[in-house]
Amino acid sequence: MRAPSECASWFWDLEDHATPGLRAALSAAARMSGVLRKHGLLRPDGLEWFWVVPEQGGAVGKTRLQLTAPLDDEGTARRVEDLRPVGFPNAEFSGFLVTGAGVWFDEHGVQRYEDRLVELTVSAEPLGLSADVSVHHDIWGPYDFSGTPHPDSQRQNAPRLAAALKELDDVLGVAAEPGEATYFGVAEGHGVADPEVTDGRGPDLTSRL
Repeated sequence: MRAPSECASWFWDLEDHATPGLRAALSAAARMSGVLRKHGLLRPDGLEWFWVVPEQGGAVGKTRLQLTAPLDDEGTARRVEDLRPVGFPNAEFSGFLVTGAGVWFDEHGVQRYEDRLVELTVSAEPLGLSADVSVHHDIWGPYDFSGTPHPDSQRQNAPRLAAALKELDDVLGVAAEPGEATYFGVAEGHGVADPEVTDGRGPDLTSRL
């Protein structure tokens, strides 16, 4: 099962390491997704983003683009720009979500694929570039969403996520900051923090799934 909000997230402030703008954001996404793909966590196949018109106070449309070239290919940047809504020539591109599937392993070690196993978001705001990685499934922690311990699932998956996050710190030249806590969990270091335990069980979170 997938939680509607993240179980943990990590944020990188890249303001001092990259210029803002579409092409810089795509370049950062290419480097980050390369690391995530290496660890089997994200195979990019598309982009999703909102067009924003500041003077109108918000988004005017959501766009999805299937990738036919690398993220940092000039053709990808031109395709994004060509998709600006016709009725809003002043619409601005503020960032995007990289979509795609990743590999996880069940408690028996069987490999499975899941769409949006790991989500990568890159912001291209004028004030500076930033990036975010988030996870929405229970396989990264010691308990499933019902509170049942599943150490084998955590052992099969959490080390890969931790290794990828550490490598992202090195690639980006800046350490990740843990995101804010949600009902479903919070990041701690390069993993998901252990929840409060009662009689050997974690919290039952299924009422909000």
